[in-house]
Amino acid sequence: MKNPTPCFSFSFLTRFCAIVLSGVFFFSLAFIPDLKGEPPPVILAFGDSLTAGFGVAEAENYPSRLQVILKEKGYPHRVVNAGVSGDTTAGGVRRIRWLLKQKPQIVILALGANDGLRGLPIREMYSNLRQIIEICQERGARVLLAGMKIPPNYGEKYSQEFADVYVKLSREFELRLLPFLLEGVAARRKYTQADGIHPLGPGYEIVADTVWKYLEPMLNAASPK
Repeated sequence: MKNPTPCFSFSFLTRFCAIVLSGVFFFSLAFIPDLKGEPPPVILAFGDSLTAGFGVAEAENYPSRLQVILKEKGYPHRVVNAGVSGDTTAGGVRRIRWLLKQKPQIVILALGANDGLRGLPIREMYSNLRQIIEICQERGARVLLAGMKIPPNYGEKYSQEFADVYVKLSREFELRLLPFLLEGVAARRKYTQADGIHPLGPGYEIVADTVWKYLEPMLNAASPK
């Protein structure tokens, strides 16, 4: 007995293959990332060891915690940690142009602490920060200026002039000023490491919340501040 010959026409097979292949095609597309999408906007956390997160795990430093806050709040921004331990404002001048190749929308400028702890000239610190701000603005980045305070190791006059630099620059360039990066953390044992300067993980949580308080309005504002 002969085997029955399947009664499938060529046109039927063609249509069947077309349907299967189109289904595979669209199924595959569903799992391909949007390669043409714009990259997320960048926030550059630019500073020294207080930004780098000296002495704590990477997930505990303030830029990493800030990234978590942004994600929870529904913002697409990517935070780049550009903190270098021991960096001064002079070092910041040397680094900023290269870092701006990432085209950040906002730069969180938190430099000056090491200048103050080393007793470097206030006028040089002012000039260096001024250069950094000008370079950022020339490249279209907005600046959130994070102020610092230092103990009166070099006298009350020096400490006051140091703190005044940030106020003066914020007024000169009409910047949003975070008065003190370590507000609520500095000189509090439960939040600082044994050196009395660098925050512990819980201290960085406070720092991140403080930064967010001043950063969020910049994300929502249409003005260049």
